[in-house]
Amino acid sequence: MLSRVFSGAILGIDAFIVEVEVDLSLGLPGLQMVGLPDNAVRESKERVRSAIKNTGVHLPSRRITVNLAPADIRKMGAAFDLPIAVGILAGNEVVQHERLTEYMVLGELALDGSVKPVPGALPIAVACREQGYRGVILPSDNAAEAAVVTGVEVIPVNSLLETIEFLNERRQILPMKAKAPQDDPPEAYRIDLQDVKGQEHVKRALEVAAAGGHNLLMIGPPGCGKTMMARRISSILPQMSFEESLETSKVYSVLGLLPRGKGLVNVRPFRAPHHTISDVGLIGGGTVPRPGEISLAHNGVLFLDELPEFRKYVLEVLRQPLEDNTVTITRSMMTLSYPASFMLVSAMNPCPCGYLGDPKKECSCSSMEIQRYRSRISGPLLDRIDLHIEVPAVKYQDLQETRRGESSAEIRARVEGARAMQAERLKDSGVFTNARMTSPMLRKHCPIDQEGSRLLEMVVDRLGMSARAYDRIIKVARTIADLEKSETIQAAHLSEAIQYRSLDRAVG
Repeated sequence: MLSRVFSGAILGIDAFIVEVEVDLSLGLPGLQMVGLPDNAVRESKERVRSAIKNTGVHLPSRRITVNLAPADIRKMGAAFDLPIAVGILAGNEVVQHERLTEYMVLGELALDGSVKPVPGALPIAVACREQGYRGVILPSDNAAEAAVVTGVEVIPVNSLLETIEFLNERRQILPMKAKAPQDDPPEAYRIDLQDVKGQEHVKRALEVAAAGGHNLLMIGPPGCGKTMMARRISSILPQMSFEESLETSKVYSVLGLLPRGKGLVNVRPFRAPHHTISDVGLIGGGTVPRPGEISLAHNGVLFLDELPEFRKYVLEVLRQPLEDNTVTITRSMMTLSYPASFMLVSAMNPCPCGYLGDPKKECSCSSMEIQRYRSRISGPLLDRIDLHIEVPAVKYQDLQETRRGESSAEIRARVEGARAMQAERLKDSGVFTNARMTSPMLRKHCPIDQEGSRLLEMVVDRLGMSARAYDRIIKVARTIADLEKSETIQAAHLSEAIQYRSLDRAVG
């Protein structure tokens, strides 16, 4: 007898429907699986057999053929265990067929018949709604993330037996309800910019960067607070919208990184990979393509400490995602795109020993060593970093200062005000921050008066800036004007933006 169960699989960070067709026929007993299953799916035959037996159901002595359609896309993971088991039991008339057309089914089976969580439940629930299914039957540990998708019944199960009884209408399982949205928990912002002593001009640069979504590079000696300030930039970024939370949560769901019982990622990610990371680890990919660190930082911050210590070819692969906000992985049988709209924050020493320009410690590096050290960061990559900030060593007077500066909450209020102006200005354009504006948008929204034009002409000619660096200065100036609630870009705004290109001035 033939049965059909609907499930889902992940392609990139989106899901597609998989029809699990099961045919029980006469012949030598066995279980044959077709439809491009990977090793994890092939091994499910042993898990399914044991789970059915230990549930107390007799496994039919028939030839069992399982087809996973569409057959031209490789199926990966253990999420097909539960639908395969349900399909076998439906073919043996243990499970009624009526509800199988209404629900999607997914879950990994343990040998005792219990159901284990699987990655990708959130995008599968989205696909369930888009395809018009009534609901999805999945492991209890995945129910919270799937429940954030409205218009879909999320049926949490703990075992194969519960699934059978629900489909046979002998057990009532109430659909999981989405948890009410909560404000960011206090521990998310337990670090505060008030903790930083001195460095007022750097805090100002962090505020500008956060307000416009600009990329930032800090250059300073060891111990001056670069890493400390970078880790606090998330505390001044605006809270995530529901759409941003959903996009980011899909990436974490695909990788199985969503905490159990949690629906959405509601705090902007902060990712700080070590400088030994590979290009695949940073960008994503591999034999079985997976999102990398830049996708895990989607709608948040990617912090690269000791930037010149990263291998040069690893840094160079950042260039395209920084421009396009997506990363495309191409393999012989598929092409996948992962979201990568992140704010790049990086830090480096001014020279190999770290003390170039320090008034109290002498630099021991030769000019050739300094040049070699800085050349590890290419000009095209530097062009894509909007703000270059020099961070000096903290003075003793600042360390002893008892008065606390502005809190992250106060700065975040100004940042949110500037972001609101940008959202209104750029509505219906698909762009939400000044850093993402295109050239036509710059011409439309960033007119420069005669005085500002003369200033820019002098600076560009003197420093030999690229066209991209020129655009970056205008974008930063637009953000500075937004922070001051100014509709026009003034020469003072441009002057401050130019000060945030310290490496260009060093080259000049």
